Amino acid sequence: MDGGTISENSTRQWRDAKRYLWLVAITMPALLFIAIGMYSLTNWSAWFWIGPIFILGIVPIIDLVTGRDMRNPPAELIAQLEADRYYRILTYAYLPLQYAGFAASFYVIANWNLSTITKVGFAISIGMIGGIGINTAHELGHKKEKYERWLSKIALAQSFYGHFFTEHNRGHHVRVATPEDPASSRMGENFYRYWPRTVLGSLKSSWTLEKNRIARRNKHPFRIGNDNINAWLMSVALWLAMLLWLGIEILPYLLIQMFIAITLLEAVNYLEHYGMLRQKVQSGDRERYERVNPSHSWNSDNIATNVLLYHLQRHSDHHAQPTRRYQALLSYQESPVLPTGYAGMILLALMPPAWARVMDARVLNHFDGDISRANLQPSKRNKLLAKYSSDTGTPQTFGNERTTTTVNSWKSAQCPGCQYTYRVEIGHVREGFTAGTPFCEIPDSWNCPDCGVCQKSDFRELQQEKAS
Repeated sequence: MDGGTISENSTRQWRDAKRYLWLVAITMPALLFIAIGMYSLTNWSAWFWIGPIFILGIVPIIDLVTGRDMRNPPAELIAQLEADRYYRILTYAYLPLQYAGFAASFYVIANWNLSTITKVGFAISIGMIGGIGINTAHELGHKKEKYERWLSKIALAQSFYGHFFTEHNRGHHVRVATPEDPASSRMGENFYRYWPRTVLGSLKSSWTLEKNRIARRNKHPFRIGNDNINAWLMSVALWLAMLLWLGIEILPYLLIQMFIAITLLEAVNYLEHYGMLRQKVQSGDRERYERVNPSHSWNSDNIATNVLLYHLQRHSDHHAQPTRRYQALLSYQESPVLPTGYAGMILLALMPPAWARVMDARVLNHFDGDISRANLQPSKRNKLLAKYSSDTGTPQTFGNERTTTTVNSWKSAQCPGCQYTYRVEIGHVREGFTAGTPFCEIPDSWNCPDCGVCQKSDFRELQQEKAS
């Protein structure tokens, strides 16, 4: 990715003012225990709706009141900040709290004398905590450490969305802001049309990605080593344990919380790249999409939702540096900015006419009045072009991108984004490349297995090994 522009003075006298605010994110499962405790004290069933009340009611207000924090850590402190284990321990701590709340809440649903509507409300609250759990899985799943990637799958078990681990890391990050990406919403596409497209498209894509990876090892995809299958089996084991413990009566509420968790995730996906489109460029002898840059993601620096979602709203830097830990993500000047935090924008997305009035003009402005450069809903393309056509549009042209000419003599090739190194003598068995496989024989469609951002043609020969 091309480097982004950091705001002047944004790093002056920097310290992580949010260091202890990050504790808020891991205490979100406490909302479920608060609901149980306060209902016991007051007998008010409204407490069981605490999830939507807090996340979609109170958090947007806090975002508006507290404003934005656009400060960035200085470049020389990023490595030190990422090495601080305090931050990663917070993400690990979410999981036991998540599942303690999950188990306690379903015990209440199964054994307390609650009305059906109250149980539905509590299931919605559980699902919202599970949705934040998916975001925790997102943070963990991008890391290079194997145990963190397994923790990511564990966090996804509640929502039965384990294939997100595969599709997000190796699908979405490769195709982001293109019509081929099921998780990139199109201008003119409302959330209710987007939801089935992204859910079904992501499922199909994740299976294809794993099937192709395993096929390179000359094996069939129906095996425990398939990341989708082993993640889904975790969900099966969890749900079966819950049903055996509490009875089949909780199944409808398990399904409700799953639907809510998935919907909360996909609502966030919907607003992150709405209308954004990477343009086509000539890369050597083939055409490809330009590399991801800060202009391809909607950002927000509103404090409350950023703390709640581990800086997910600094989405441009996340796509530039997927393996970078949340506390070190940067805010770029050229990133398009949402009117408020994600929590408030989710509410807006649920009201398509209001969403279009607010966001379509921002997409148009982002592309300097040339709406043809946006990612448009195919069925509405002609209508949108007619509505927003203007002589004020400034067409943008792109030159050739520098690419790698791979040669048989390379011993090692390094990803310029995350510094993953492919070594010919070792290969990459998990990706299907045996030891001794020359880099030039790897398919052109292959992307870095760590960051997912850089394509094979982006890799560079490792200089120190070249010199030796």
